[in-house]
Amino acid sequence: MTRVPALLWPPLYAALQLFWTLGTAPDWARGTDLVLPPWIVIPLCAATPLIVAASWATGGTVLLVAAAWAIAALLGGAAAMLLLDLVGAILPGLGIPADPLGALSRIGCLGVAILAGATALRFQRRVRGCTRCSRIPALRHTPAWAYAAAYVAVGGFAVRVVAQFTLIDAVPHDGGPQLAIFEIGFVLAGVLLPPALVHGFGRIWPRWVPVLAGRRVPRWLVLGAGVLVSVALCGYFGMGLVQLTLETVRGVAREAAFMWVAVPGYVVWGLGVAGATWHYYRRTKKGCVVCGV
Repeated sequence: MTRVPALLWPPLYAALQLFWTLGTAPDWARGTDLVLPPWIVIPLCAATPLIVAASWATGGTVLLVAAAWAIAALLGGAAAMLLLDLVGAILPGLGIPADPLGALSRIGCLGVAILAGATALRFQRRVRGCTRCSRIPALRHTPAWAYAAAYVAVGGFAVRVVAQFTLIDAVPHDGGPQLAIFEIGFVLAGVLLPPALVHGFGRIWPRWVPVLAGRRVPRWLVLGAGVLVSVALCGYFGMGLVQLTLETVRGVAREAAFMWVAVPGYVVWGLGVAGATWHYYRRTKKGCVVCGV
């Protein structure tokens, strides 16, 4: 049950942010814990339990579901720096500064986003007429838009790589094996994952894979990677693009040429993976046992 946590945690987190905003914030939380400013985060957190309560009281409406999804997206984006926290914790050799207290604040914000999203999903299913699948039909073939999304993602990745070698002076960084692991994952997410989401080798292991050839690829493996990459790129770099725009307007953007190529490249990459992941979800979806869709 998400109702009780969704009613209790958002106002508590809003109160904490308000307490800090009134001048008692620790040094690590002074404008560095979240991407969005407190005057946006606090009202969003305060509105969450009202939307949750209204949804449970009415059984959900299209407007309430849309509002809950909007809050989930905005607060998830506000916690986007968690991506760096995660990468830094898994691969400490990359030199990303540790920020454990700031990470806890971001986790708190992400928790509100997850609770709002869970509420939205629950009542979306009711509004759309099926409590299991929201009446989202399965796909039996791969449409042109899915191929386009996948290769747009590859294009966004390519733009980011080209920007690295043409618009800034690459500084050698000896990250050892951890840097190698990061770079391998970076390339796989940009070159292999998008096509795997729309081609058959993402569903059936191809002949060139030893032992596993001809077997089904675990759905969670490809779908989970697609969700993780798309959410991370869209959330982190989507907010980064907003910040870059504001900094450019104020005339304080640094390395503007590189950033204006690389950051949109990341966003396009993330959006492409999101579209291809949506296709993969529907392409591998079994018929719903409740509504038959």
